[in-house]
Amino acid sequence: MAQHFSLAACDVVGFDLDHTLCRYNLPESAPLVYNSFAQFLVKEKGYDKELLNVTPEDWDFCCKGLALDLEDGNFLKLADNGTVLRASHGTKMMTPAVLAEAYGKKEWKHFLSDTGMACRSGKYYFYDNYFDLPGALLCARVVDYLTKQNNGQKTFDFWKDIVAAIQHNYKMSAFKVRRLATSLLQDISTSFTFI
Repeated sequence: MAQHFSLAACDVVGFDLDHTLCRYNLPESAPLVYNSFAQFLVKEKGYDKELLNVTPEDWDFCCKGLALDLEDGNFLKLADNGTVLRASHGTKMMTPAVLAEAYGKKEWKHFLSDTGMACRSGKYYFYDNYFDLPGALLCARVVDYLTKQNNGQKTFDFWKDIVAAIQHNYKMSAFKVRRLATSLLQDISTSFTFI
């Protein structure tokens, strides 16, 4: 006999981020994640309000498997052998000539050929799941903003602000019962499909 799942029978709703319990409806969930972090950066950290304006075309930047090099603000798509297939500085794609000059045909400096993956480090971040992808777009746009503001700045120190946004948005006090009932549950039907 089949068992039926009902949100009305639940006292608490939680989400397993690896899609075991749900599948993301990306056009609905991605803006929710992006906007929560962007609003924090603008209101609490003083970033440009332009971060709040996202066009449908901006979402084309997002793809699983991007690595953000936190030292230089470059986003990399790696081949299975660790070479860089394509790269951008923020959202600005590198030309083939710039890509060849920056990375050549050698393994990316954080890639370990014996394991076939990058080593863990505070110098980069991998965007390897759908929940993180809005963060990739936000970080790329922050790099664009900092590069423009600082006339081609070469080093970037924004990751602490991204971590602060994550901590702010996921602290327990942000999940009050009333807010959970009125906000989260309203968005569930459009943001996720239960398996």
